[in-house]
Amino acid sequence: TPGPAGASGLPALGEKAATDRIVHRVPDLGSPAVRARYAGRRTAVIGSGSSAFTALAQLARLAESGDGRGTEIVWILRRTISGSTFGGGGADQLPERGALGLAAKAALDDGHAKAVTGFRTEAIERAADGRVVLVGEDGRRSDPVDEVIVLTGFRPDLGFLGELRLGLDERLQAPAALAPLIDPNQHSCGTVYPHGHRELSHPEPGIHLVGMKSYGRAPTFLAMTGYEQVRSVVAALAGDIEAADRVELPLPETGVCGGAGLFDDPDAAPADSGSCCTAPQPEVVPLTPPAPGPVTDSATTTAGG
Repeated sequence: TPGPAGASGLPALGEKAATDRIVHRVPDLGSPAVRARYAGRRTAVIGSGSSAFTALAQLARLAESGDGRGTEIVWILRRTISGSTFGGGGADQLPERGALGLAAKAALDDGHAKAVTGFRTEAIERAADGRVVLVGEDGRRSDPVDEVIVLTGFRPDLGFLGELRLGLDERLQAPAALAPLIDPNQHSCGTVYPHGHRELSHPEPGIHLVGMKSYGRAPTFLAMTGYEQVRSVVAALAGDIEAADRVELPLPETGVCGGAGLFDDPDAAPADSGSCCTAPQPEVVPLTPPAPGPVTDSATTTAGG
């Protein structure tokens, strides 16, 4: 289940009413219809993870193409931009993930995107022309945007498991034994301890949550983790406990930086100390408090939105 635009973890006021302008997934710009939706228009991207990087990079390529002339991108971040914002870059032991962060940074450096930091969305309002305006908790307002791409993480859909006894961490919604091992406030750069069927089990006999769902709200799940989870759980279900307990998971030590929780606190200091990930800090274009009266085009340049 995708996360909402609202910084509180709940849908922003007006978010559901503006669904014609909002998507909660990376758009497929290979589709002519989807491409036409974003080409030449102003789009706000909310989020700071790999999905947001993907959207920024793809929209930047659209802006450089012949049919995408005039495409504008506003990147909305709840935090500040720091050395770890774009991941491990060339030092990432997963090269494609590092390249994705660098592509997002290039979108800023090349002028295709402008960053608005410390902006915690509280409401989404309609402008007079039908576009939408993002309103922050501090009263700041964006200039009208044509489209909004909300990429604020995911949370597990546990509705179909309502009749089962689950042991879930109250914060991460991950299995209680696994949660301390993957807490993004403690494990930021691939320092997740190898785990298997024992950490993934629940009070309900024979029930294990594996894959992305097992991580709950934590944003640091890697596919290779899921492969090893499944191998361990299947071995346990088959009765081979020795194989199930033998969990070998060499995770890369760079690239998975930050997360939700404390990292989402705009007053928290940047988590650069001892970080595995460094990158030059791009120019940040903050929003400005609105002047009395309606939003005007003159505010567009000031706000960068």
